[in-house]
Amino acid sequence: QVQLVESGGGLVQAGGSLRLSCAASGSIFSINSMGWYRQAPGKQRELVATITSGGMTNYADSVKGRFTISRDNAKNTAYLQMNSLKPEDTAVYYCTAAIATRGTYWGQGTQVTVSS
Repeated sequence: QVQLVESGGGLVQAGGSLRLSCAASGSIFSINSMGWYRQAPGKQRELVATITSGGMTNYADSVKGRFTISRDNAKNTAYLQMNSLKPEDTAVYYCTAAIATRGTYWGQGTQVTVSS
């Protein structure tokens, strides 16, 4: 079994910052890519950012320059540093990880609310 546990969500004012964490545990040999997606009420889940095991990153245009994804391979943990938050960033944020030989797993989600 593999589990992904997100933390760090909460309520913040526009212009503020939050840091999300995603810790993977269980039967893990290695993790290929990790990423963050988000889903706002009434909208489809969308990609926020991804990072490969080698550190290559990819961002949605809407968060470029404001969000930074990183990971600690020794801890099987990914992070999402979110700066200059906007009300439109309000959503449930989900962590995902592609586990070698096991498939793709998702976390339970963490709520991020940005007030104007």
